[in-house]
Amino acid sequence: MSFRVTQAVIVESSVTLHNWRSIHISNSFLNTSFDWRLIPSFLAALEHGSLLGAARALRSSQPTLGRHIAELEGQLGVVLFERTGRGLKPTPMALQLAGSAQAMEDGAHALRRSVSGASEQVRGTVRLSASQPVACYLLPPVLAGLRRAWPEIQIELVVSNEISNLLRREADIALRMLRPEQSSLVTRHLGDVALCACAHRDYLQRHGTPRHLEDLLTHELIGADRHEAVLRGFLDLGQPVTPEHFAFRTDDLIAYWEAVRAGLGVGFVARYLLRLDAQVQEVLAGMPLPTLPIWLTVHREISGSRPIRAVYDFLAGHLPAALAPTEPAPPTH
Repeated sequence: MSFRVTQAVIVESSVTLHNWRSIHISNSFLNTSFDWRLIPSFLAALEHGSLLGAARALRSSQPTLGRHIAELEGQLGVVLFERTGRGLKPTPMALQLAGSAQAMEDGAHALRRSVSGASEQVRGTVRLSASQPVACYLLPPVLAGLRRAWPEIQIELVVSNEISNLLRREADIALRMLRPEQSSLVTRHLGDVALCACAHRDYLQRHGTPRHLEDLLTHELIGADRHEAVLRGFLDLGQPVTPEHFAFRTDDLIAYWEAVRAGLGVGFVARYLLRLDAQVQEVLAGMPLPTLPIWLTVHREISGSRPIRAVYDFLAGHLPAALAPTEPAPPTH
């Protein structure tokens, strides 16, 4: 089960403690023996719905997470989770405590952000999160320019197709394809990633170039394994297909692009990738494919940090040009 706290609030410690006191379950956790460090484990278990998922998120072990939950239940005198064959099912009491627990964690992170942002020079480490294609193909030239402009700033790049949690400081700055909804995050729309259908010239010489949408169904297609975006795209275009229509399927976006470059078939990629290999040619240039908005995101409370602000402004100034698509190459006959 996935649990999501829809609104993050930063509160003073006295307000947080008042919220906890207002829940009349047990007075034992208000004494000095209560271990506040168990709260992140509790929230991670709520969010991920299993000890394994929570352990991965916190870079801990499953036994450690299980012990933390058991200790917290003992200190509070309540049962927080029902253990099922499919993971952890939060009890009504766990759901009741979630908001106050999240506020407590947010307050701790806010304190750390305030301390880390004080008296900074334009130097230090900035942690950046981006998806595979953006991190591997779009960002490197931009980051090279960043290093020349700000040589005292070091970059940690988190490469993941999952959405990093800026509220928990998994990253300082994130590039996302979905606009965050939290009011505590500052976002800027950098542009839209144009998609295209494409194939290697060698493939097109062997199989011919599709001229109409219907022609794609006679070609070797490259698709996703578990993700259904391409299937939904065909359905929106009036061409329902099944996974069996795709000769090669993978959810790894780097492997997907390399499959296109190797001539395995026709694939659907960000158009900016075409500039990386002149042998990959766009086909059906007029096909109405959706665009993917890309958002630059930072937590409001650290947006004033000088190194983070420098990286944020540099990316905002240089990434839109990098997103610009290439002109379609002349078709292969």
